[in-house]
Amino acid sequence: MTFLHQSVFLDQAAEILCAASGRRFVDATLGGGGHAEAILTRRQDAELLGIDRDPNAINAASQRLASFSNRTHLCHDRFSNLEACVASIGWQTIDGVLLDLGVSSPQLDTPERGFSFRFDGPLDMRMDPSAQTDTAADLLNNLSETELADIFFNYGEERLSRRIARAIVARRQEKPWQGTSELAQLLEKIVGYKHQHGLHPATRCFQALRIAVNHELDELENTLPVAARLLNPQGRIAVISFHSLEDRLVKNFFRHESASCVCPPGLPVCVCDKTATLTILTRKALRPTTAETQANPRASCAKLRAASKN
Repeated sequence: MTFLHQSVFLDQAAEILCAASGRRFVDATLGGGGHAEAILTRRQDAELLGIDRDPNAINAASQRLASFSNRTHLCHDRFSNLEACVASIGWQTIDGVLLDLGVSSPQLDTPERGFSFRFDGPLDMRMDPSAQTDTAADLLNNLSETELADIFFNYGEERLSRRIARAIVARRQEKPWQGTSELAQLLEKIVGYKHQHGLHPATRCFQALRIAVNHELDELENTLPVAARLLNPQGRIAVISFHSLEDRLVKNFFRHESASCVCPPGLPVCVCDKTATLTILTRKALRPTTAETQANPRASCAKLRAASKN
């Protein structure tokens, strides 16, 4: 499998992180190594730890970053194991960390990975295909109707979630779910194209299944406080998100950590004793330029938020 991926916010993310005074950086979603290469090129003194749970990404990045091998460390793991990965190379703290969330173009464009409704492939959707964890087919064939409906509603914001779950459970009584095309066809029938504003009818449910299979929101929620804690003073964290669920988690975390008081409104004096640990660098989330979205249409929904450690 080749790993041709066009990184979003390539220059902006590298510029934000490289402004940190220290030299130890983490690309916690290494992918094909585009952001990592940009950081290592900008900062000749930088060392970089790249983390990815997809072994194909690790292999591709190791080739791309070969000329920086004396300043690069690679770790095949989930980014929620950030602290263990950092410790494994003898670091205790870091000066910058990047999280580029979601699924990559090579993952979407490889039918056998099962991420896309555009190709026929197995209903897999695991970021790490070697992991002994549930696939999308496992969820569709084993979860209850209520559990499936909750996944589609909570992770895909699909308004027809219960109707879809009911149809999925009814269909698996005849034969188990196996392929992406059969699921996409069912979703086309139920959701249809009306009021989709250009979205394919399967988009929300495929996103929801992927998030559930990879526990993406739990991974993010668990990683943000660890990343902030590992940062040295004036260290920086940058997060690129692609849908509102991710962005909401990041925005709320940054707001909470940048607040010096979280007492309920109306209290005459502060009693929480909280101190702000972060300073928000992006008052509003950055959006891709027109040129960037024209060159890479998948970048159109991306948002970049960043903060520095106090």
